[in-house]
Amino acid sequence: MTLTAIDLFCGAGGLSAGLEMAGFKVLAGVDLFEAAGKTFEKTHKHAKFIGEPIEDVTIERLMKDTGLKRGELTVLAGGPPCQAYSVYNHQRGMHDKRATLFKEYLRIVKGLEPDWIVMENVMGIYSIGGGEAVKAIKAELAALGYEVKEQVLKAEEYGVPQERRRVVFIGNRIGSPIRHPAPTHGAGLQPFTTIKEAIGDLPALENGEDGGTAKYTKAAKGAFQEFVRGGQKTVENHGAPRLGKVNVERLQHIPPGGSWRDIPHDLLPAGMKRAKRSDHTKRYGRMTWDGLSCTVLTKCDIHWGAYIHPEQDRAVSVREAARLQAFPDWFEFQGSKTDQYVQVGNAVPPLLGRAIGRTIRELIEERTAAPIAAE
Repeated sequence: MTLTAIDLFCGAGGLSAGLEMAGFKVLAGVDLFEAAGKTFEKTHKHAKFIGEPIEDVTIERLMKDTGLKRGELTVLAGGPPCQAYSVYNHQRGMHDKRATLFKEYLRIVKGLEPDWIVMENVMGIYSIGGGEAVKAIKAELAALGYEVKEQVLKAEEYGVPQERRRVVFIGNRIGSPIRHPAPTHGAGLQPFTTIKEAIGDLPALENGEDGGTAKYTKAAKGAFQEFVRGGQKTVENHGAPRLGKVNVERLQHIPPGGSWRDIPHDLLPAGMKRAKRSDHTKRYGRMTWDGLSCTVLTKCDIHWGAYIHPEQDRAVSVREAARLQAFPDWFEFQGSKTDQYVQVGNAVPPLLGRAIGRTIRELIEERTAAPIAAE
């Protein structure tokens, strides 16, 4: 049996990479973000990338591009754009066009009839419309014959060196039991992957320095570094954003684990001089080697989160952000530096995708009572 997958709203391909690590063959990815599409094509050369609005992607085209017939696909995966659901979007609501894009996902479910579905989204999906989106997803999938369960998964519990919460829907139409992946890291399990274990081997950078194609300057230390390096001899996307002079001055006052509260009052941005000490807990935060990263967003802006390197007076590079998302180093992100940060921040961490894929694979093997050869 060949386990197959199609990834809608695929972005750079974090979920696709995780599914492939679990033994699935990703046949196609769909996304409208051009730079992400170039990354997906470079890192998933065996898959067909379709860079068109999801509304324009027909079932016939998907079947033609993948060689599948209706009912032959193992998993249809994807995370509809999350901005409409995010708690950071104060105008969110079901009236937002992006909040109805999951209906396009459902249209493709109906047309392809995959055995399994996987959907991922932000925690804010629970609050939009009083839970309307979650209820609609489950009700409409039920109408198509799918039993679905959702659960909040914590990325750090699967080896990702980052505190990240995501709602993951898993369902099937074949009557198989449904379960979400059991944590592998945490209390009584493997220890969490620390920031030092994630990025401690990468070459040092000055503020604004573009590392280009960089050689590793240290030997890989620990399982995570060995995993992300693979057989790589060099690493790409390791360049530090250029911070202005005043920001560099601010950074020099912030110790590991510190934040904007450590900046002298006269150096604070005007708006923060009036802030309460209890506000903005992550702003101008400096990481600690032995801790977890805060959630990696679509821009590692030090004004908005703890994105300052533990030792160096600069913001984390795209590669460091990618490591904190558990992307292997062979992933080369395309487009501008801004586009690269967006791709990294929007992605499903590959190790979380791998855990989801392995669980579905286990459920399939339990149902068929036979092991499945990995791709």
